Amino acid sequence: MNLQFKRYLVMAGLLLLGGCVLAGQKVQPDKGPAKATAKSSAKSERQATYSAKQFQQAAISPDGRRVAWVEIRTDAAGGPTGKQDIYVAVASGADKPVRLTAGAPTGHYDESGIAWSPDGKRVAFLSDAAKSGQLQLYVSSLNGSAAQKLTSVKGFLAAPQWSPDGKTIAVLFTENATRSAGPLVAETPETGEIKDAFFEQRIAIVDLASGKLRQVTPADTYIYEYDWAPDSKTILLTAAKGNGDNNWWIAELYSLDTGAEQMKSIYKPKLQVARPVVSPDGKYVAFIEGLMSDEDSVGGDVFLLPISGGEPRNLTPDRKASASALTWTSNGKLIDQENVQGDSGISQIDPGTGKIDTLYRAPELFTIGYWSTSVSLSADGAAAAFIRSSFSAPPEIWAGPIDKWTQLTHKNAGVKAPWGEAKSLQWKSDGFDVQGWLIYPRNFDPSKKYPMVVSVHGGPSAGVQSNWPGAFEYQMALLEHEYFLLLPNPRGSFGQGEAFTRANVRDFGYGDWRDVMAGVDEAIRVAPIDPQRLGLTGWSYGGFMTMWGVTQTDRFKAAMAGAGIANWSSYYGENKIDQWMIPFFGKSYYDDPEVYARSSPLTFIKNVKTPTLIIVGDSDGECPTPQSYEFWHALKTLGVKTELVVYEREGHMFVKPEHLQDVRARTLAWFDQYLK
Repeated sequence: MNLQFKRYLVMAGLLLLGGCVLAGQKVQPDKGPAKATAKSSAKSERQATYSAKQFQQAAISPDGRRVAWVEIRTDAAGGPTGKQDIYVAVASGADKPVRLTAGAPTGHYDESGIAWSPDGKRVAFLSDAAKSGQLQLYVSSLNGSAAQKLTSVKGFLAAPQWSPDGKTIAVLFTENATRSAGPLVAETPETGEIKDAFFEQRIAIVDLASGKLRQVTPADTYIYEYDWAPDSKTILLTAAKGNGDNNWWIAELYSLDTGAEQMKSIYKPKLQVARPVVSPDGKYVAFIEGLMSDEDSVGGDVFLLPISGGEPRNLTPDRKASASALTWTSNGKLIDQENVQGDSGISQIDPGTGKIDTLYRAPELFTIGYWSTSVSLSADGAAAAFIRSSFSAPPEIWAGPIDKWTQLTHKNAGVKAPWGEAKSLQWKSDGFDVQGWLIYPRNFDPSKKYPMVVSVHGGPSAGVQSNWPGAFEYQMALLEHEYFLLLPNPRGSFGQGEAFTRANVRDFGYGDWRDVMAGVDEAIRVAPIDPQRLGLTGWSYGGFMTMWGVTQTDRFKAAMAGAGIANWSSYYGENKIDQWMIPFFGKSYYDDPEVYARSSPLTFIKNVKTPTLIIVGDSDGECPTPQSYEFWHALKTLGVKTELVVYEREGHMFVKPEHLQDVRARTLAWFDQYLK
């Protein structure tokens, strides 16, 4: 899996035991070259690889004339500061961007959640300018006057969206929330009697004339995504009753009458459903359905469903791509934004004829803030805005007609990639066409032999695309230090259609691992890589694949498993999101324990010879800390070189800059010790 959290108090007894280190505590440095290398390399990594400015969101106005975006403020290490700035500019790039804020012009706040009004004259956004840490909803008229504060709530707000008539704004609201909504944030520590406690994220509607806020969805139901119908009275949404973090995988598609405050289920999907968008005539809702392992990692086929009832129609059957976002144009066409074998693709679908036209495809990442391809489109679909990056180009905001875009920002004009060429590799495995990225080291010399580290992505329903790394992508630091890096997209990944994504069901660690190893052989065939100096790493599902990989082969001389899964059997009862597992394993652990044991690294633990560094956060609810402890304990008992590092108050995705830097330094040091 990819990203979520919870603290496990059992880890309190692990401090300073053997090779286990709790980051943030004072400990004695280990002997050997690992710590020395980590110390000396940290500064160069921080300044070179992770110095690029990052953006959170881009949004074009309905008329296509202006673009707003969110720029993330970071510290010197590339870590988030919790502050974001909003800017607005004309889409042509003719004028200098103007900052939009609810606070003092000289201050910086947590400001994001851009939503244009239907006429393109106003912008709604979220800001904590009134009180640090508490977002409120604001509206700006873009005329230089102060932004109008609309709410005074206690809790978490997200995803504002104007009604088509411009009279109200809907927003996702988690009242009295103790943390941000969704599965990617840290869980609150649990003590005493443990219950399945949760806060429900509901839709609230704010009337612009009166300022009144009204929650319009049931108190026992968690809302994930939504879209207004043209009548400004109906909302189509995805939702599930109960625990929001766990039940996204069983969410259904609903129609909401905002006046009567009544919800009606109109479709129960066979798999997972995401990104619902209502047609301009209000008769249909389009959405993406497919096998998905994480709430924000979307890929699948495009379906069309009559809102009045009926069966959905698959508009992209057998398409060798994975849809990740959808937008209707005013003339009734669907713009499908997709991952196509690691590339970003934009296609137009005619729902009436089923005809699909490719508008753009390139080895880069276009996004409006999602994990995969997405663009913000004007109402007629003629112009787009997005965050654009690749392995060779750091992120910037671009906008304009498709394939005739204008670069609006130059925040990273002086940032150069501290690595070499990135090549898209293709190879065969068990009859599958598999794709991945081979990134060359900095100052590549073809006369030399280099070590290579294989980094397996999380998910497994995800896909590596050509994009500039964020602060969390620790593996990219290896490229500055004379390593090749292989980033495979094995079966189970997005980018080659639903059949490919579903090909690892009930087969974790088998077919997908053969795909990875075939990619290793292909990389060695095409580049001067020393087959005796191979390393393996990954985070989340990639952490599982690392733990699994060292039980299957001795070809890797060192490994780093981040937030991995050692034992699917114990994992089933430890993690906070067990609903994701049923589509992949077929049944619960209690009904079919054999399929879980078959894919558990601990089942084959006595095969391990590879020195393995293990890293995890103590608040990880998606890949809980005890999983890393199980693997470390086994290796230590069997005499395999290992080290476990547990980071205090970190969940599945680390956020503290000092911890991000430490992960990069430790990982580099570990591979240097055994591969150099």
